[in-house]
Amino acid sequence: MASKSKTKSESTIGETVSVVIQALILALILRTFLFQPFNIPSGSMKPTLLIGDYIFVSKFSYGFSRYSFPFGPNLFSGRIWASQPERGDVIVFKYPPDPSKDYIKRVVGLPGDKVQLQDSVVLVNGRPVGRAQKGVFTEISRGESISVPIFVETMENRATYETIDIEPGNLPDNTRVFEVPQGQYFFLGDNRDNSADSRFDVGMVPEENLVGKAQIIFLSLDNETPAWKIWQWPTQMRWSRIFKGL
Repeated sequence: MASKSKTKSESTIGETVSVVIQALILALILRTFLFQPFNIPSGSMKPTLLIGDYIFVSKFSYGFSRYSFPFGPNLFSGRIWASQPERGDVIVFKYPPDPSKDYIKRVVGLPGDKVQLQDSVVLVNGRPVGRAQKGVFTEISRGESISVPIFVETMENRATYETIDIEPGNLPDNTRVFEVPQGQYFFLGDNRDNSADSRFDVGMVPEENLVGKAQIIFLSLDNETPAWKIWQWPTQMRWSRIFKGL
């Protein structure tokens, strides 16, 4: 009896280990080729994305590069099954000076474009992107309520999104003309005065560095609440942001 019981126990353990391994392999495949979760640690994409938002990024939207895989192994160069982003897409990419870091911004300039900001207005190839004030963005910062106007931008491809401009007319709102080289992209944060993007140290982003397209917010927690503190979810959850498309 003891021998049979031991054999049954070993069989159960073996099945459990097998199920766990299969689940890990499936999760790795999903993360590499389909969808990968990311959390938003900064306010550079306000009001579109807030600190504490958790999003799913589709890895297949623009094809695959070495950075589609964990740790970015140098398996091949460029992209396979490549597809070009559209102006206005929100994209996660590897920070060119240090590919170990993930950034998320909005693509504004495609290869061959000329991009410039003049008095907060974005010009693409000399044509201004539509910009209209609509509503107010309000948040609590250091115990104080801060409100700034929201500007809705509309690109030629009809991509529409919201931006904020905390200090109109300052340095980030007036730039030189940036010429986007072939195989690279120009990115801006929606929080125009508080974004490290292609205007500054990020520079142009090679197509190889694109990780994927931001698709949906699946979790949103206020007050920088860590996701693992599940018991705080009922009071800290931003319920209106759950399953919000991007």
